Amino acid sequence: MSPVNLILIYLCSFLVSLITAKLVIVWYKKNHWLDDPKVKKHVKNTHQEPVPRGGGLVIFIAVLLSSLLFIPFSQRLAGILFGASLLTLIGWLDDIYDLHPLLRFGVNILAALSVIISGVGIAFVSNPFGEGVIHLNQPQLHYFFLGKERSIWILADLLALFFIVWNMNIVDWAKGVAGQLPGFVAISATFIALLSLRFIQDPGQIDVTLLALAVSGAFSGLLFFNWYPQKMMPGYGAGSLAGYFLAVLAILSGAKVATTLMVLAIPTADAVFTITRRILAGKAPYWGDRGHLHHKLMDVLGWSQPKVAVFYWLASFSLGFLSLFLNSWQKALVLTLIFASVFGFLIWAKLAKMKPKGHGFQNT
Repeated sequence: MSPVNLILIYLCSFLVSLITAKLVIVWYKKNHWLDDPKVKKHVKNTHQEPVPRGGGLVIFIAVLLSSLLFIPFSQRLAGILFGASLLTLIGWLDDIYDLHPLLRFGVNILAALSVIISGVGIAFVSNPFGEGVIHLNQPQLHYFFLGKERSIWILADLLALFFIVWNMNIVDWAKGVAGQLPGFVAISATFIALLSLRFIQDPGQIDVTLLALAVSGAFSGLLFFNWYPQKMMPGYGAGSLAGYFLAVLAILSGAKVATTLMVLAIPTADAVFTITRRILAGKAPYWGDRGHLHHKLMDVLGWSQPKVAVFYWLASFSLGFLSLFLNSWQKALVLTLIFASVFGFLIWAKLAKMKPKGHGFQNT
């Protein structure tokens, strides 16, 4: 693979993202499609002024154009881009109408299925108990379609479905402050590109590297407009596309699920804690609140939005760098430590926000 192509696809995606972002901002403002915290009041808001969302359109157009220019078209690429188009559409509608989370979740499943139908699945995972891998190609369901026998790898496809949908949602939750999401997603995609270069003898990995760099370039471009003080918000479109592309790239780069869990360790730990906390409180896990890690870093520690964003970037960079050298057991140990640290901080932050009143405590 020519290094020139690697640089060109990144630059192409980056420049298209910059241009598209500017156009989308003008379009959204002209139609008054703004997220105004004074109108749409919610405790989770961290912005003070009306800001257009629209990040999903920016990311999709940048990835679409750069992919069509630099990556050979295939059934697999078609499935990935079709799924991305569904997420972009629902993201655009959500920018305008604030759709119900369950409707968005249904589209998440459709997008993931479009990838799986195109032939993307988690065929194996590393064996945590020894050498080699654990194959997931059994059981299989065989059927005829268009005069050809085809098969569904039930375990491989179910795991891929869960992995893609899970990441779409947990990564989307990590966009609460300006600059947070585009920065750590660009870094994560770059590390997946570096990982895929290890297997460059496999022709299929060339496409993975190029797609990863296209994703990295698109989010790098969005960062210019999302950095504090932000001129554009990622919106649900860019948030779901971020998790979608990272999950798909992880699968395509050789079922590197553990590596993706490493670079997304902070958002994943935050999501697990948040879901558990909401369920224990008798609340639906999909309704937003101000209990995420980025909220607590601001409310309890007094961090600024740029500081929170850079913290997420550094965490993804450090963990991504480690993932290039650690084995499965070492990755599991690091993930355990990250989860324990995030859980411990969030519990402490909850207690720190409670003030004594009489003989008990009261939430503030």
